[in-house]
Amino acid sequence: MLRILPPLLLLALWIWAFIDCLTTPEQEVKHMPKVIWVIVVLLFPLVGSIAWLAIGKRRDGLASARSASRSAGRQVAPDDNPEFLASLKKDQRDRDAELLKQWEADLRRREEELRDKGDEGNPDKR
Repeated sequence: MLRILPPLLLLALWIWAFIDCLTTPEQEVKHMPKVIWVIVVLLFPLVGSIAWLAIGKRRDGLASARSASRSAGRQVAPDDNPEFLASLKKDQRDRDAELLKQWEADLRRREEELRDKGDEGNPDKR
């Protein structure tokens, strides 16, 4: 078991670094073009993977990456989009207002029916 563990860890590191290198946007790559980094990681699994993870990628923080992606015109998840949430609230208010109008009209109609039935049974009101 101990003989298999180091090669498995090396393979996992290599795959992780390779996928990370491929999926990293070009503007976040440091020191060399992205294509060169991919070649280095492929040809030198241990050294290339460690070098990529240590110095190949800009790591300014998650907040700046999020703001950059939003300013680049990427879509925002519906839960984070205030315009979308406001439109949902407006749609719900419109549906509620329409339902209220229907209930009020139905209530008026029923009251008139009851009034008419009461007038038919009482001859003094004619």
